[in-house]
Amino acid sequence: MITLKVNGETHSLDIEKEMPLLWAIRTEIGLTGTKYGCGIAQCGACTVLVDGKAVRSCSLPVANAEGKEITTIEGLSHNGTLNKVQQAWIAEDVPQCGYCQSGQVMAATALLNRTPNPDESDIDAAMAGNICRCGTYVRIRRAIKRAAGKA
Repeated sequence: MITLKVNGETHSLDIEKEMPLLWAIRTEIGLTGTKYGCGIAQCGACTVLVDGKAVRSCSLPVANAEGKEITTIEGLSHNGTLNKVQQAWIAEDVPQCGYCQSGQVMAATALLNRTPNPDESDIDAAMAGNICRCGTYVRIRRAIKRAAGKA
C-alpha cells in the first residue's frame, strides 16, 4: 500500500511503489488535469507540485512522493475561486490547444510561490523545458507577469 496526500486528501492505494506518480494521480485517484506528454520528463505537461516544487510526475515513482504534499491543477482553486496564475492565464488568453497548460500553470505557480517578483531570467529558468507546441510563450510570460502584479 502507498499513501499519497493529493490536494489535501489522503489516498491509500494498492499499487506498486515504482508506478509513476502521474499514473497514480490519473488512473488510481481519477484526477485527469495532469497530462501525459512525453513520458520522459522533457515536456512538462505532467508537472505537479510536490512540497511546493514543480516536479515532472511521469518520472517520479510514487514511493518518492509518499509522505509529501502533492498539488495538482485541480488543487489550485479554493471554493471555486481560481488562483492568481489561473486568473492571469484567462486574462491573457494563454491556451490555444490547452494540452500543456496544466503543466505550465503548475510551473508558474511554483515560480511565484518561491519568487513572488520574478525577473525575466527567473521566468526563463522556471519555465525552461515546459514545451508549448502551439507557441503561446509570449502569452505565458505576460500571464506570469500579470500574476506577479507586474502587468
